[in-house]
Amino acid sequence: QVQLVESGGGSVQAGGSLRLSCIASGSIFPINAMGWYRQAPGKQRELVATITTGGRTNYADSVKGRFTISRDNANTMYLQMNSLKPEDTAVYYCNYAPVAPIRGPEYWGRGTQVTVSS
Repeated sequence: QVQLVESGGGSVQAGGSLRLSCIASGSIFPINAMGWYRQAPGKQRELVATITTGGRTNYADSVKGRFTISRDNANTMYLQMNSLKPEDTAVYYCNYAPVAPIRGPEYWGRGTQVTVSS
């Protein structure tokens, strides 16, 4: 079992910055993938960025060049969000997917609210 806890959300003005954190605890595999997803009111949840323990990253086109995903170990992940726009307003969720030694089910955090005003 894995538990995910997000933090760092809040309210900022357009052009501002926030840094989200996600800490995973429990049965963490040494090789895994983690990512950030977001869901705005009336919209489907969408992928923001992902990162593997090997450092491979992937970004949604809408955040490329503004957001940076990173991790400093197998169970801690960050999302640095710069040049925030009102359309970035959403609940941001942390995701964890074990890869090795075996593949396993994905886990989700409870989310943290990000609000960007104009």
